[in-house]
Amino acid sequence: MKLGAFSISLAVKDLTLSKEFYEKLGFKEFAGDASQHWLILKNGDHLIGLFQDIIEKNTLTFNPRWNQDAALVEDAPDVREIQARLKEQGVEFVAVADESTSGPANFIVMDPDGNPILVDQHV
Repeated sequence: MKLGAFSISLAVKDLTLSKEFYEKLGFKEFAGDASQHWLILKNGDHLIGLFQDIIEKNTLTFNPRWNQDAALVEDAPDVREIQARLKEQGVEFVAVADESTSGPANFIVMDPDGNPILVDQHV
């Protein structure tokens, strides 16, 4: 199952301090809006999302239909297709995508250890 671009979304206390720290590790600002308290940083193919007061826990994030450069992948499955496959396998959801819609949508599942997994389609 293709899940799209992968990143870790971090719940940070201070966006500016976190950005400065990850820049020391070679990450550069890639996307986001600091005035809205979120940024996406990139180092090679590695993506880190910094979210201040937006998410409660560090979260594994997948973006269907995107590659690691946020470019559209035409043949990738829609988030609703991924959700349907997981439902068929008995996976429980914290939040679901509205299956009657198209375009941007997301769902959240938890792994057995309570780690949130966000599948968030932007296109």
